[in-house]
Amino acid sequence: MTKITKIRGGLYLVLDPSMNRNELFKKLNEVLEEEIAVVQIWDNFPPSVNKVELENEICDLCHSRNVPVFLNNNWHLKKSTRADGIHFDVIPENFSEIKDELKADCMFGVTCNNDLSVIKWAHENNLDYISFCSIFPSQTSNSCELVSFETIKKAREITSMPIFLAGGIQYQNIKELESLEFEGVAVVSGIMSSENPKQATREYLSELKRIKNENSDN
Repeated sequence: MTKITKIRGGLYLVLDPSMNRNELFKKLNEVLEEEIAVVQIWDNFPPSVNKVELENEICDLCHSRNVPVFLNNNWHLKKSTRADGIHFDVIPENFSEIKDELKADCMFGVTCNNDLSVIKWAHENNLDYISFCSIFPSQTSNSCELVSFETIKKAREITSMPIFLAGGIQYQNIKELESLEFEGVAVVSGIMSSENPKQATREYLSELKRIKNENSDN
């Protein structure tokens, strides 16, 4: 894999490691046949799972398709895995120490809500992207508050870093995001809970491409 040092826009896939292992890898294999920007391993491990072993298996599969992998919160595992970055659910108090301890090419992202100070912090600390949660009501993002579209518009005024939108996003409701400037969407159940994850991925990508083309024409 050519080392990826910049996040590209598109589809940000979040994996739930509590899924049946065979099913997880079967579906991930199918999805990676399409164009995926990022894969994140959600911090939702069953007690019996060897985190490092599973994360490295996922990394190897994703890297074979030139897709970067982010760990969720577990930055201390970065040294033991082949992951490319860390996604934080909240701003870590010791971020400067974390950054110093990890390799210089480690990428970082953070979840944002309606608090503009988080966006400003991410911009000032040169993170690689931000992800807003939750855009719509979602079972997998039930700890997130609903983010106003006005907040997302203000974020674009604050920073030019890639913006991803997460929480309850289905390919059927992506059209409701047409008024926003963003680089991609993060999806969990919309793809990995689908009986046909490859087709679901294509439908998301088709909608994202349509919005991008419409916005570029305006």
